[in-house]
Amino acid sequence: MEKTIENLRKNGFTVTEFDTRQAAADYLVDSLHGKTIGMGGSVTLMDMGVYDRLQADNTVYWHSIVPGDETCANADNAQVYLTSANAISQEGYILNIDGRGNRLAGTLMQKERVIFVVGQNKLSGPFPQALERARNVAGPKNAQRLRKKTPCAVDGVCHDCASPDRICNALVVFWKKTYGCGSMEVVLIHEDLGY
Repeated sequence: MEKTIENLRKNGFTVTEFDTRQAAADYLVDSLHGKTIGMGGSVTLMDMGVYDRLQADNTVYWHSIVPGDETCANADNAQVYLTSANAISQEGYILNIDGRGNRLAGTLMQKERVIFVVGQNKLSGPFPQALERARNVAGPKNAQRLRKKTPCAVDGVCHDCASPDRICNALVVFWKKTYGCGSMEVVLIHEDLGY
């Protein structure tokens, strides 16, 4: 874990650590005021209960709660974007796989802040292991949760399928913090959260 955190920082990412999801949720609520916030689909964020709390002092667009193209466009163009990651490699690379691409787009657009909220279970070994985790842990579990008709939803293993319900159509890897983004932060929680 220490090597991964060191490499994330070398790659230009800010890392903020918390022992519990409650402490991390309090940090997010305390640090975001009067902003437009986009939220990508994330079991981690759902389990933390931050959506309702952030709405008290911000305008929040979360396509997991209010689906639709307008919500996606507003989320992608928000000042701040919150999501999780499917995996973080030991080299400090952040990986996300998506079906539609809206969650990926939100992290790629120029923002004041992009915040990846991750449980310790998302930390992986070298890049090939992180990719393996994204494809064979996060992908199948999300397909099951979303009731997709894919082979991985049945047996929990990626088949690189051609199903119309496939949710792993695009991959974004952040090797470094991108230009034009005020800050890219990893909020690391020392608990297992999400997939």
